[in-house]
Amino acid sequence: MFLVTGATGGIGRTVVRLLREQEKQVRAFVRLTSRYSELEHRGANIFIGDLRQEKDIQKACQGVQYIISAHGSGGDALALDYRANIELIDSAKANQVQHFVFISVLGADRGYEDAPVFKAKRAVERYLETSGLNYTILRPSGLASDLLPLAERFRETGFYLLVGDPKNRSSIVSTDDLARIVVDSVTVEAAQNQILSVGGPEILTREDIPKIISRIFNREPLIINPPLLAVDGLRGALGFFNPQAQKALGTFRTLLANEFFCTREEIAKLETTFNFELETLESFLRRYLAI
Repeated sequence: MFLVTGATGGIGRTVVRLLREQEKQVRAFVRLTSRYSELEHRGANIFIGDLRQEKDIQKACQGVQYIISAHGSGGDALALDYRANIELIDSAKANQVQHFVFISVLGADRGYEDAPVFKAKRAVERYLETSGLNYTILRPSGLASDLLPLAERFRETGFYLLVGDPKNRSSIVSTDDLARIVVDSVTVEAAQNQILSVGGPEILTREDIPKIISRIFNREPLIINPPLLAVDGLRGALGFFNPQAQKALGTFRTLLANEFFCTREEIAKLETTFNFELETLESFLRRYLAI
């Protein structure tokens, strides 16, 4: 039995689908207010709970052999990115879970002081490494599925919003490829007790992305490129009214201000370790946009 947290999110939903296609038993940890009918239709066991509640985590972990932590923070890095994962790891130990897969973030080890999510993920990584559990820590760069709303907006309007330096590099990973790596991590020996950077096969600049989308739709993009100062101004204003949102924007700004890409060697290691060829961003977008 696999327990998947964040099962209705972009990564979690894809992981559940892949596990059910392999006829594996899945317990999907979901919130009551989330949309989980698709998971139920696929045959996943639905566990309705709150990752902020330790008793829910303890109950969800009973009788499972594998745990996949794929949930995000929703702006509450302390409660969800940190505490919930620590409690999941403790419950995994108590239930003698065979393998724990933790989806972290590329750059978690760089010490970004203004990014609560990065700090929380790194603290969880350290805790998991010393837990005594068998583990795989995956650090993905940008997810291809996160670009689908931008692509759809471009299809409708011709506009593309590009915040920050257009020359910053990234290696966008296919969400389907990441899900496959997540699932295979529990059985691939070379992934045992490893921290792996996960990216796509190309190192792209941010300005390459609207060019790819433009090529898909055969339409010239109208690029809106506001400076990071605009984000800084918004953060400053939020500080007076919503300090929690201001902190969350710190992570967002960190993502915009820095480069997040895998090296050629890291990409080659992924393809060798998991024995498949990683999908390009253009291929992913064409599949999901039905172009």
